[in-house]
Amino acid sequence: MGKGVNKMSKLVLISHGDFSAALKASAEMIMGPQDDIATVGLQPNEGPEDFRTKFEAAIAGESKVTVLADLKGGTPSNVAAAVLAQGGDFDLYAGANLPMVISYLNAQMLGAEPDLLKDGQAGVVYINDIVKH
Repeated sequence: MGKGVNKMSKLVLISHGDFSAALKASAEMIMGPQDDIATVGLQPNEGPEDFRTKFEAAIAGESKVTVLADLKGGTPSNVAAAVLAQGGDFDLYAGANLPMVISYLNAQMLGAEPDLLKDGQAGVVYINDIVKH
């Protein structure tokens, strides 16, 4: 479940392309403006070092950071994992989805600890099974 978050925590969404920015925008449609969410996207013309520079800037000076990456094994996740392995201090999750972001934001509002894995997995549902029963 990770170390948990408190009111001073920052959420950083990382992804290929603009997925992280779109994920933030979608969360804001539901939860309102979110100044404590940073997004870092790996653009087609960038390599791992370019991404690392942007990622390190996004987490610089933050004492509590939760990072949600779009895809395990992709460059954004791999770069963040390398930073983590080299002494970075943040919680890193892969497979980011909107239920995880909402879970994080709700926990922030309540001063609670989110269960990002459980809530993210619970958001993946085959709706046909529900509609047909």
